[in-house]
Amino acid sequence: MAETIKTALITGGSKGIGYGIAEVLIQQGINVAITSRSQESADKAAAQLNQIRPDSALGLAADVRDLASQQKAVDALLQKWGRLDYAVANAGVGHFAPVQELTPEMWQETIDINLTGVFYTAKATLTALKETEGYFITISSLAGTNFFEKGSAYNASKFGVVGFSQAIMLDLRKDGIKVTTIMPGSVATEFDNHVPTEKDAWKIQPEDIGQIVADLIRLPARSLPSKIEVRPSRPGGQ
Repeated sequence: MAETIKTALITGGSKGIGYGIAEVLIQQGINVAITSRSQESADKAAAQLNQIRPDSALGLAADVRDLASQQKAVDALLQKWGRLDYAVANAGVGHFAPVQELTPEMWQETIDINLTGVFYTAKATLTALKETEGYFITISSLAGTNFFEKGSAYNASKFGVVGFSQAIMLDLRKDGIKVTTIMPGSVATEFDNHVPTEKDAWKIQPEDIGQIVADLIRLPARSLPSKIEVRPSRPGGQ
């Protein structure tokens, strides 16, 4: 009897943390659908991932701010592979400014993508995850418990993700679905228009978060780390 190949959906998976998670999961033998608002970006990233293991990655255009778009992505994954075992709500954006300069548009986009997008990802995936007694993982931030100057919109969204994740963890474990929120500190990604360089070697790397996800899904079914904070071991490369 052939071994069942498990599958994952990762929002915002064409780069950064999402791509790092996809890379590690594919190396672990899991098929992965990654989403991006751009089909071109999703296809390019999926092509790179398929070089690791052929036909293991699917690129999908989806906007986490649109529930129908999220559902369409889940349907495409199910049509290709027939099951969903893991969903990672990773897509995020950051607008950083003093509240006096923070525009309503900046606020709304931050909340819509970072918080409402996680809710929509949950709504789109939970039926399929219930069938497999799967795992729903959210990518929050240390900014979800630590506020900082110019961070009002980002802090509000990530505080919300932590609270939402912990609450649905209590709802969903009754259905056999695990929920964990991962809260990284400084990660070497393109977030906030940053271009990673060798100077970022001290930071958490995207694949490090991927390894945490891989470790989580291998844990015994009876155990559930509901919230994980992760920091660079040597801040600033010291």
